[in-house]
Amino acid sequence: MTELSRRTYLKTAGAAAAGIAGLAGCSGTSAATGTLATQVTDQPGDIADFESCVVTIQGIWIKPSEENDDDDTSASTDETEGTEAEQTEAGQTETERVEQQDESDIDQGDGREYHEFDEPQEADLVELQDGNTQLIDERSLDVGTYEYLQLDVTGVEGVLADGGDAEVDTPGSAPLQFNEPFEIRDGEVTTFTGDFTPVRRGRTERYLLQPVASGIEVEYGTDDEDGS
Repeated sequence: MTELSRRTYLKTAGAAAAGIAGLAGCSGTSAATGTLATQVTDQPGDIADFESCVVTIQGIWIKPSEENDDDDTSASTDETEGTEAEQTEAGQTETERVEQQDESDIDQGDGREYHEFDEPQEADLVELQDGNTQLIDERSLDVGTYEYLQLDVTGVEGVLADGGDAEVDTPGSAPLQFNEPFEIRDGEVTTFTGDFTPVRRGRTERYLLQPVASGIEVEYGTDDEDGS
């Protein structure tokens, strides 16, 4: 597996993370924080139809869990936690592993936190097959449990293998939602990898981006481990 390293990401995105840390230090607060690193990848759906499929992502939404009131976010000490979908992955086809979402399946209500990127991030899904990942954001968040992560997809440019253009959207132009809970742990790095792919609608040249539930991964580690 290859991935865009944190060092490379920080060079291209600038010193935004350092600025955030500086502001936090001046605030005088003592709230415990950890780091969320958001990655994207693509498992085969109908991506084979494409020469390129460049997705522009402007930010993320996350939703704090009501369980945070219990102040217990350290129940698990495993560095890698499998998703529920991984337990049922055996024997499924690629199409069956795609989580078919429509607009009604996506939470767009109150209680979410929106974090806009300093610069929009682009990811070509064609280049993110075979286990390849790309880091699109890294930021400090309050310690706690979060119910899901959503990607704010603001544009997709798809070129088909035959040179034609493809229309690619998210369901109802809503965020792309990954229904996998995750923790932010004090002083640790949580790496959330969202897996999604274009799915063809009938025999048209229109596609919808859909999550691949079995490809979602949540990993926990330290700054030293992540940057090695």
